[in-house]
Amino acid sequence: MFRGASFGIYALFGIIAVATSALCVHTVDKQLTSEYEENGTQIAAVIASSSEDVLLNRDLSTLQALIDQYMTIRAIKYVYLVDEKGEMLVHTFVPEVPPAIRDSDMTRTLTVRRDLAGIGAVMEVGAPILGGLAGSVHLGMDSSMIGLKIKSAVGQQIYLISIIFILSIALSALLLRRAARPLQDLEQCIVNLRKAPSPEQTESTNQLAALAGRRDEVGALARAAWALANKSNGSDERSPSEHG
Repeated sequence: MFRGASFGIYALFGIIAVATSALCVHTVDKQLTSEYEENGTQIAAVIASSSEDVLLNRDLSTLQALIDQYMTIRAIKYVYLVDEKGEMLVHTFVPEVPPAIRDSDMTRTLTVRRDLAGIGAVMEVGAPILGGLAGSVHLGMDSSMIGLKIKSAVGQQIYLISIIFILSIALSALLLRRAARPLQDLEQCIVNLRKAPSPEQTESTNQLAALAGRRDEVGALARAAWALANKSNGSDERSPSEHG
């Protein structure tokens, strides 16, 4: 009975811990991803705004220097600019443009998730230049940075939940053990009472008298066991507590 209850309690604690951790990770991931995408889009918009005049004058060397300076930002993996026809003008790829980007529709500025060889998982954001009339700028943000931030933000919370989970299991096991001990003692008393007269039987009688004085289910069972034992022997049916 208590083994089944223990399993149910442990399973419930486990479900609560896993569900809480999963919800926490999902919430933080959603918030950080949204913030990451917003920051990347703002950087792309800044590049687009700064490159308007340079792009109109077709000064590609100045344009290359402009995007190269953004590569010092840790989260940025690459930057490239295309004209209104989708032809790439300048980029920061070394040694060549990945086929996944070269074969894509580079006129679109929607957020795209890519997994590029040699670069890794990225979130590509874009911003139009002069409303798209002069082209667009595209920025590849390192997606692994989101995972690192999630570990940093959620890690301590998960550790706390795990500690509470372990302590809860230990406490529930202790409480269930304390609840089961009187029933185990009562079972042993009943077994000893059925034996031939012996020191163990006398000790069990005294222990049964103590259990019969309890005001719970164990006491009720002890008094019933005493009554049944005396009835079978044809002796006084009063319980030990009533004798006392």
